[in-house]
Amino acid sequence: MTAQHDGRPVTVMVVDDHPMWRDAVARDLSEAGFDVVATAGDGPQAVRRAKAAGPDVLVLDLNLPGLPGVEVCKEVLADRPGLRVLVLSASGEHADVLEAVKSGATGYLLKSASTEELLDAVGRTAAGDPVFTPGLAGLVLGEYRRLAGEPAPTAADQPAAPQLTERETEVLRLVAKGLSYKQIAERLVISHRTVQNHVQNTLGKLQLHNRVELVRYAIERGLDDA
Repeated sequence: MTAQHDGRPVTVMVVDDHPMWRDAVARDLSEAGFDVVATAGDGPQAVRRAKAAGPDVLVLDLNLPGLPGVEVCKEVLADRPGLRVLVLSASGEHADVLEAVKSGATGYLLKSASTEELLDAVGRTAAGDPVFTPGLAGLVLGEYRRLAGEPAPTAADQPAAPQLTERETEVLRLVAKGLSYKQIAERLVISHRTVQNHVQNTLGKLQLHNRVELVRYAIERGLDDA
């Protein structure tokens, strides 16, 4: 996985309250070609530095002093919606995973992951792919199915759904099935960049913020079964 983003190194910030672990992750990322622009050891410091540094990817531990990781995630994304958050946690508890995703995290990796898996995950997160430790992706998708099964609030004055083009709908359907941008590009015989453009246009039309919200939108409309 390339450490490039739009022709420049992917910028990353590492947040963890254990200095040795934080330094090791930052070093591994730097050696792999990522540009580590900041690190932080507690929640409030993480929020301040993430807003100042504006990295492409925030590698975030959940268990932080001062402010929990999920709150850091919410605050930073409220300020910088385009930022992608990869949670790197020792906890595989389902409640922690779902809370992280609901707070806006794009991916969730356990600290037991290898260095290679971490580097791949950061690169894929920067590209907009949701990355989950094996076994957790199904959990997250299952939760979205459950939420989608709950009756949605109805309002007589709700605006009509925005009109997506045929190709945007096609890309959205494949996103909902869990395909990566690379797989979608290969299936539709278009470039990776074109897939990203379609997804960005769709996000804009639907007023959604990230791919996780997009998957939920698609599942609510049954596109993953189409």
